[in-house]
Amino acid sequence: MSVRRARPQMSKQLELPWGNRGEAPKAPRSEEALTASHGNERSGTSGLMEEMLERRNLQAALKRVRKNKGSAGIDGMTVSELPDHLHEHWPRLREQLLTGTYRPAPVKRQLIAKSGGGMRELGIPTVLDRFIQQALLQVLQPRFDPSFSPHSYGFRPGRSAHQAAKAAKRFVQEGRRVVVDVDLSKFFDRVNHDVLMGRLAKRIEDTTMLSLIRRYLQAGIMSVGVVVERHEGTPQGGPLSPLLANLLLDEVDKELEKRGHAFARYADDCNVYVRSKRAGHRVMALLRRLCAKLRLRINEEKSAVDSAFKRQFLGFALWAAPGGVVKHRVSRKALGRMKARIRLITRRTRGRSMRQIAEELRSYLVGWRNYFRLAETSRVYRDLDEWIRHRLRAIQLKQWKRGRTIFRELHARGMSRDMSARVALNGRRWWKNSAMGIHIALPNRYFDELGVPRLAA
Repeated sequence: MSVRRARPQMSKQLELPWGNRGEAPKAPRSEEALTASHGNERSGTSGLMEEMLERRNLQAALKRVRKNKGSAGIDGMTVSELPDHLHEHWPRLREQLLTGTYRPAPVKRQLIAKSGGGMRELGIPTVLDRFIQQALLQVLQPRFDPSFSPHSYGFRPGRSAHQAAKAAKRFVQEGRRVVVDVDLSKFFDRVNHDVLMGRLAKRIEDTTMLSLIRRYLQAGIMSVGVVVERHEGTPQGGPLSPLLANLLLDEVDKELEKRGHAFARYADDCNVYVRSKRAGHRVMALLRRLCAKLRLRINEEKSAVDSAFKRQFLGFALWAAPGGVVKHRVSRKALGRMKARIRLITRRTRGRSMRQIAEELRSYLVGWRNYFRLAETSRVYRDLDEWIRHRLRAIQLKQWKRGRTIFRELHARGMSRDMSARVALNGRRWWKNSAMGIHIALPNRYFDELGVPRLAA
């Protein structure tokens, strides 16, 4: 496509037909719409819907949805198709949003494996509904977030899992060596709609917006072509779900704050740090009461009052260095998940070139290393580096296949004739051979040049 032909299409996507503000178009309304919007000074027109539909907010929402990408919902519309759809249908959609007649589409059910076993259910909204939810989020989050607890770190601007992990380490360093580790059972699937809407109604006067949020909560789930009604839960997958989760659990945060407890919460993962097990059991009883009030369930099998050094939080565990200094390490569970992923990437039966394997490793390891950069266990990282390169050397031997090829390649890369011959004679013992001095022929520098990152660097 030439630049001249592409320019009108770009202009069309950037200049969508939403007005300077959120006013509905000057088209005659139906009698039902007029009735719904008449005389609603407190019940529906506090201005939040109009603010949501302002041009600047909509442009920012569209930009965010396009940046996040993501898969299509039940209608099959992709992110790249959204601007054209809005250009054609926005006046009608805006009228429906302002008059409270818009109906969200059901979400698409998608199951993903959980690290601890079992499956997690995601609900993927259509691209259009993700756009509307994002516009809602941008109006509500600045209003809600300042009132949330400073001990809440999940899905909030300027806050992160690293900050939560650092807070946990600080509490333990201060002498709170017992943790009340609470796991909420299927939290996002079991949020009670009436309880959540009651909390929202205390903060939002605009009933048109409240009705829209309730419709999103109650939008059905499509599975194998059948739409199933939903009476509880706020499925993970939409932009609005994390904010609603924080709003609901803020009540728990405030009660813990009022009692002076030291805690860190990231979404539905909450740890409270105390100085004795007796105090820990009192806190656990309190949390059971608070969750029951919100109609949430605690997973008793995964929750515990235990030593802070025996539990993990957000993938990190704690250990006491000499001098009593508390430090982070990668939890055993997180290490197990990481090794399982590396084994999958470096399986010798995948039929991929070394360069392709190195590229996939780099994509995974850079993100993993960045997340676990708080861990102060350099020996663990060195051991992982050795193990990964051991696997890569085994892959290279297998790809050379025949003994004659193995001998030629190893000898050409600096190994002695005797050592090259010994490896070639046992050419199918890939794992054992990859530890027999092959680092001479395939040194760490070789993998550095392929772009495989070093965790201990």
